[in-house]
Amino acid sequence: MTDIQGGHTNRKPHLALTTLAALGIVFGDIGTSPLYAFRECFSGHHGAPISPQNLVGAASLIVWSLVLVVSIKYLFIILRLDNKGEGGILALSALVRGVQRKLGGEDSQKILLFGLAGAALIYADGMLTPAISVLSAVEGLSVSAPALAGWTVPLAVLILVGLFSIQKFGTVTVGRFFGPVVLVWFASLAMLGIHALWTHPEVLWALSPWEGLSFLVREWQHAFPLLAAVFLAVTGGEALYADLGHFGLPPIRVGWFAVVLPALVFNYLGQAALLTADAAAIRSPFFLLAPTALQLPLTFLATAAAIIASQALISGAFSLTAQAVQLGVMPRTRIRYTSEHSAGQVYVPAVNRVLAVACILLVVVFKTSTALAGAYGIAISLTMTITSLLFLSAAKVVWHWSSFKTRLVTFLFLSVEIAFLTANTLKIYPSGWLPLAVAAIVMGMMLIWLWGRQRLYRKIMASSLPIEDLLKNLRSGRIHRVSGTAIYMSGKGTQVPSALLHNLKHNQVLHERVIFLHVTTTDQPVAAREDLLDYEDLGNGIQNVTIRFGFTETPDVPEALKRRLKNEAKIQAGKTTYFLGRESYGVGKHATFIDRVRLSLFAIMARNASPATAYFQLPPGRVVELGAQITL
Repeated sequence: MTDIQGGHTNRKPHLALTTLAALGIVFGDIGTSPLYAFRECFSGHHGAPISPQNLVGAASLIVWSLVLVVSIKYLFIILRLDNKGEGGILALSALVRGVQRKLGGEDSQKILLFGLAGAALIYADGMLTPAISVLSAVEGLSVSAPALAGWTVPLAVLILVGLFSIQKFGTVTVGRFFGPVVLVWFASLAMLGIHALWTHPEVLWALSPWEGLSFLVREWQHAFPLLAAVFLAVTGGEALYADLGHFGLPPIRVGWFAVVLPALVFNYLGQAALLTADAAAIRSPFFLLAPTALQLPLTFLATAAAIIASQALISGAFSLTAQAVQLGVMPRTRIRYTSEHSAGQVYVPAVNRVLAVACILLVVVFKTSTALAGAYGIAISLTMTITSLLFLSAAKVVWHWSSFKTRLVTFLFLSVEIAFLTANTLKIYPSGWLPLAVAAIVMGMMLIWLWGRQRLYRKIMASSLPIEDLLKNLRSGRIHRVSGTAIYMSGKGTQVPSALLHNLKHNQVLHERVIFLHVTTTDQPVAAREDLLDYEDLGNGIQNVTIRFGFTETPDVPEALKRRLKNEAKIQAGKTTYFLGRESYGVGKHATFIDRVRLSLFAIMARNASPATAYFQLPPGRVVELGAQITL
């Protein structure tokens, strides 16, 4: 972050404020893991036996997982791979593909598939995180107010209903309170842990990595279930990368090393110290760290922190959807921008409804955070593994690392993450299949949409008229011209848009000025200044215009034409009509069964897509839609 005054004094408060804001948005997910992560190491029939030595070993595994996965992999390496300031697996995939295209590479499709798989898994995580975070926080009532223990599920559902109901208002106003609340939360984590450590300082041996390794060897029969439970402590690590574009690297690093990491370490060590004194506290070690008088306030604070953690994942799902639509891997959907100052503040009603129903169903069906923990983790472990595989390509093409250095670092990443992923495969039955099924459905939809669009484009291009033929007819004077400007949305190429052919067929006239407009999305978050617009005058009143938007930008076509076209090429809004094609789809007689299924699903998605008028911000009163039946 650069201070416009250039003074050392002014820069520090600015970094402090952005760090405080980052605490509320970036670290909410990983900050609520102490509610359930340590407990799961010793819970259920897969849990390890509770003993002072094992408690130190489990705490050591968690501490060093935070160091290796979050601190070293993400904070020092992965977060430096930003795409013009944007982070996340889709941005990383777009970055690698963009560089590979410039270098003439051939792996773009493989990189795209990795990006889509990672994005689909994040949707699954966005479904699980609010459910498990809110449920585990409300479960504190069983400790602080046992009479209300039976109300855990109804209260969790009520909180989730309220959480999803306020999404339409955006997070700008509420977000101002997130940072201070989460700062109080992390301060509470640290103080609770330090208080317990005061009576059992021997737990500090957990800071040695050998304690964790010896624990795995000693309890080898519990090793995989243990690693699956330990992984719950780092599940918010991927969110740090996804939220990079909101704050930049310095505030995230400062927040992690100055506040979050120390608080988490103290709390996990404190839970180990508590269980060393009282093994029966395993039923709820986090809440039992607090004195009896403070357990109810701690439950309220934990619920607030869980809501904030959930908000971050929900907002992330909205942003991911906006990026996916812009990149053309999802149908157009209604997207509302809830802030005049931040393009990243978006609200997607369809995604909000789906996530709300999914989260409430998860709470009602699973009832406890322990049951939900069985489904939680495998989606994020897969996402982290995919990020490491993308890093293998990114380090070579973006940073120009040597093959040896790239493979060595990737091997170190994967050696940890493959162990976590293998451990999480034990969760596939009975409940771990759920996030995998959700991710498979989302990715299947993305692939069908991509496939259908490519097939549709080839069909339209095959049946369209070359622009040169249109120009010949115009030069011959065979086509009657009327005053005004017509803008035809078109695909990239040298063919006449199908909407123009339909207009000529039915109305037999053409406007004095015709613009073939192609709107494209770049692999960068914001389109480069020199690539914003291409303009070509083909003669006879026909012009070709290409407008480029970054995948985080709002495709406001009228505003872009107004700002980007040169003075001599400016259009008059009141005399301009936009012509759009609105196709309906049929399935050809000779299509295979698989193609029929895919084409039918593509047609359903196309019918339910948001109209181009709204997506491109076109004035409704100046739009003419011309329908056509296309057999695919």
